[in-house]
Amino acid sequence: MAFSPALTQLIDALRVLPGVGAKSAQRMAFHLLQRERQGGRHLATTLEHAIATVRHCSECRMFTEGERCEICANERRDPALVCVVESPADVMAIEQNTDYRGRYFVLMGKLSPLDGVGPEELGLGILRERLAAGAVEELILAMGATVEGEATAQYVGDLARQNGARISRIAHGVPVGGELEYVDAGTLSQAFSGRRPV
Repeated sequence: MAFSPALTQLIDALRVLPGVGAKSAQRMAFHLLQRERQGGRHLATTLEHAIATVRHCSECRMFTEGERCEICANERRDPALVCVVESPADVMAIEQNTDYRGRYFVLMGKLSPLDGVGPEELGLGILRERLAAGAVEELILAMGATVEGEATAQYVGDLARQNGARISRIAHGVPVGGELEYVDAGTLSQAFSGRRPV
């Protein structure tokens, strides 16, 4: 059975969301049209407003509605300490779970030449300017332990070294409360190679 053109377009539009396949998009579209038409209108206007007004911070690339985000504008944050992360979700995780008081640089992805994501797509020209200005003393690499994350960390680390910044990397390994027998081989190997004196 073929759907109407408008319904087909709605289902296709919902598929742009991460993790949403054809069946999930169809369920969402049916729900909005069956029970949440007012919610759907609100979603549409809110989405349109966000796309029109939310942009990247000129310093760290976090989402903001102004020129600078709240973190970069906060004078109590240490501008000499910069944590490089892959996404805004990473910033939120660090802010909610640590006492980190430095600033950030949000890549909005990771290097992936096969997907057409190179240094310019990650805004590394902006980071290069911040590093060249000499205000960054330590750059913390907080990327995932994937192949692309490791390549990105290596690239950003080299960039920092060229500009005289100290480089550190967040720890990887056995999670707090984890049992060794249940930890995968890659994580356990990383934990052993990254061990430190206590």
